[in-house]
Amino acid sequence: MNPTASDSDGPDVCVIVPTIREYECIRAYVANARDHGFDVSRLHFVLVTEDFCDVEEMRDMLDDLGVSGEVFDGTRREEWYEANGVAEYGHVVPAASHAETSFGLLYMWAHDEYDYGVFIDDDTLPHDDVDYFGRHMGNLAFGGSIERVSSDEDWVNVLYDNADEHGLYPRGYPYSAMDETVETDSVAVEPGEVVASQGLWTNVPDLDAVRILMDGDLEGQAQTRTTAADFGEDFVAARGNYLTVCSMNLAFRREVIPAFYQLPMDDNEWDVGRFDDIWSGLFLKRACDVLGKRIYNGDPLCEHNKAPRSTFDDLANEVAGLELNEHVWEVIDGEGDDADSYAAVFDAMADALAEGDFDEWNNGAFLNHCGEYMRDWLDCLDAIRRTPAVADD
Repeated sequence: MNPTASDSDGPDVCVIVPTIREYECIRAYVANARDHGFDVSRLHFVLVTEDFCDVEEMRDMLDDLGVSGEVFDGTRREEWYEANGVAEYGHVVPAASHAETSFGLLYMWAHDEYDYGVFIDDDTLPHDDVDYFGRHMGNLAFGGSIERVSSDEDWVNVLYDNADEHGLYPRGYPYSAMDETVETDSVAVEPGEVVASQGLWTNVPDLDAVRILMDGDLEGQAQTRTTAADFGEDFVAARGNYLTVCSMNLAFRREVIPAFYQLPMDDNEWDVGRFDDIWSGLFLKRACDVLGKRIYNGDPLCEHNKAPRSTFDDLANEVAGLELNEHVWEVIDGEGDDADSYAAVFDAMADALAEGDFDEWNNGAFLNHCGEYMRDWLDCLDAIRRTPAVADD
């Protein structure tokens, strides 16, 4: 299907927004769509929030904007699991975590009218001069020549283009892969080959706490900021090269959902957090390499307005998983070589994590935990597919 147009009268793009405070950002995204002539009737918003938030205000906002949408706090998510026959799998989506975006993926899977998904974080805004949704849909429909990036470390820094000036590496980039030698060329991409479109970010870069501290910032942001001038041509990472995938500004095809699970961060006995979208991006990139697909990176940029908070709080949330982040990609690399579907590649990676011996690493047992939850994720998707469609209102 062509992402730039819809064959039906109803929404075909599910916009998933995890939010507890800045949900008004949706007004700017809807205004951007209307200003650029994007058909807002294609958009269905799913706000994933908590019981302590003002759900009615969120619903009133969607009504005021005249857009399709639903709001799911913790109580309503539990009701949804029950109604869709997957109450036994409610644990796969952690409570009070950014990884609640996984609920949006389950919701999409239960509603096959949504061919495309978009993740938006509530501390972002679109750039007025770019058709935000139109550009993402255009990227998913892309065919032609595009820049291909690789490195001698098998990792691509999505901020590579101006790295000699700002020296930044994004959250999740392994420390052991720094100081890489970058190579670029061009590659022909066939229409339908792009299955995810990662938009990058101006203003506050997406860094981890260690790098924020090294940048001299104690308020969880960064002294070094990015502008549109820091980003060059749109690009893809070469086969066999990994990259960080941040879910604050990301569009994707429905087909990737089995391999795009946002892991059970924060709500676990090892206190590992902050790597949900990073590790899901590793899984997706591995699946893309096996299946001959691509992740498109670059425009549309968003403005990232991360609120000030203690950098040391972020560090406390990240430190439990820092060593594991150096190695997760090595564990999954080479898995699922003969697979013919996203689910099959993901299943192979789940087995590698669930059955591996990771005692040499700090909190290595968390990887076994993730592998078991990945298996549950696939079982949950299968159960949803076997359950008759249930109305959500």
